[in-house]
Amino acid sequence: MAIAAFFDIDGTLLAKNSGPLYMKYLRRRGEIRRRDALRTIYFYVRYRLNMLDIDAALERSSGWIRGKREDAVAEHCRQWYEQMVRQYVQPELVRRIAEHKAQGHLVAILSSTTNYLARPLAADLGIEHLLVSRLVVEDGRFTGKAEQPLCYGDGKIHWARRFAEAHGVDLAESYFYTDSASDLPMLEIVGHPQVVNPDIVLGREARRRGWPVLRPRIDRPVGQSA
Repeated sequence: MAIAAFFDIDGTLLAKNSGPLYMKYLRRRGEIRRRDALRTIYFYVRYRLNMLDIDAALERSSGWIRGKREDAVAEHCRQWYEQMVRQYVQPELVRRIAEHKAQGHLVAILSSTTNYLARPLAADLGIEHLLVSRLVVEDGRFTGKAEQPLCYGDGKIHWARRFAEAHGVDLAESYFYTDSASDLPMLEIVGHPQVVNPDIVLGREARRRGWPVLRPRIDRPVGQSA
């Protein structure tokens, strides 16, 4: 059977969390109100404390995108990625991706973020498979809803298992890289859990279970030579 290497985005492939970065980008452009940005910070803090209700967060945050054209948002996110996000890609994780590819492993992004961030990041890193949260689009416009289950917590197990079935992957021999305690359910079903700059809860759990902990740092933006 095949072996997969799954990678989370926020705090793992990226040294920063994309949510606050996106709110900062929108604020600079005058596209959201201050209270919208503060709401994102609130949800981010709850996420770091492993207290986030992802469905409630989506419900409260989706108003600004409802009715917007998907193609416009996709282009907008591509520009945001190039201008603000790319510099936070962690070179050590880029090296890990290359190592997995060299061993013939299937490499996939497994993240609660949407494909509008994941696509440009995956294109940069040469990752073919995207297991992410997907927003519902009708007649080219966002409805404000998302496909269920969201790719978060136990939802990651759902999408990873579907991927494994479709591609003949043995999860017991596969890898998952993440920084968050919200991903403990997914870490428990792979044979090679890989903890990256963990939050407090995950760091404690990794020590208890003897899981390897990576603490990479950004030495140069992705794409630059040494």
